[in-house]
Amino acid sequence: MTDKIALVTGASRGLGYACAAALAPEYHVVAVGRTVGGLEDLDDAIKAKSGQATLAPMDINDPNAMAQLCRSIHDRWGKLDLWIHTAVHAAPLTPASHMDQKDWAKSVATNVTAMGTLVPYVSPLLGAGSQAVFFDDQVSGQKFFGAYGATKAAQIALVRSWQAEETTTGPKVSILTPNPMPTGTRARFFPGEDREALPTPTQEAARLLGSLGLV
Repeated sequence: MTDKIALVTGASRGLGYACAAALAPEYHVVAVGRTVGGLEDLDDAIKAKSGQATLAPMDINDPNAMAQLCRSIHDRWGKLDLWIHTAVHAAPLTPASHMDQKDWAKSVATNVTAMGTLVPYVSPLLGAGSQAVFFDDQVSGQKFFGAYGATKAAQIALVRSWQAEETTTGPKVSILTPNPMPTGTRARFFPGEDREALPTPTQEAARLLGSLGLV
């Protein structure tokens, strides 16, 4: 049984799912996601590798749920060794002048406001030797990416500030840039793309986490 604990927010699909699966069995994975079926599939994949997971089907936009989760992690393990954040709302592509207000509000809530909750809640669980990992998506300023690009850029700006603040004390905060993958999000952005030419989330998870020595 491992004594290393990893929190993966956005673990029920895509890159988050692949990262969570890749961490087993070296880490006990606390998997947060809204899709129960996806979390259950992840649990099966982790168990197949003789690993263990704690499933947390919840919404990162619920600050009370996030507070309870972090309290539970503290009470059970007393710390986190790793936090990987992949949860994101990818609003449909549209001209900035035609943005749907519900999509804009959800983009701000998930990609920005939730980060203002999660970083203060999770950081006390991360010690000097721990790591926090985030993923950039360099579409800010591109046409039709107004809601997603603006809020993702704001998220990374917050992370860069945290990264600069923790250079001498820890945790180590990393920002990685994945290659395009055939995820559901990308399919909505680029529906005619040749998906078979893209690396899978599993391949990208191995590359990205390997670059940090995590797998």
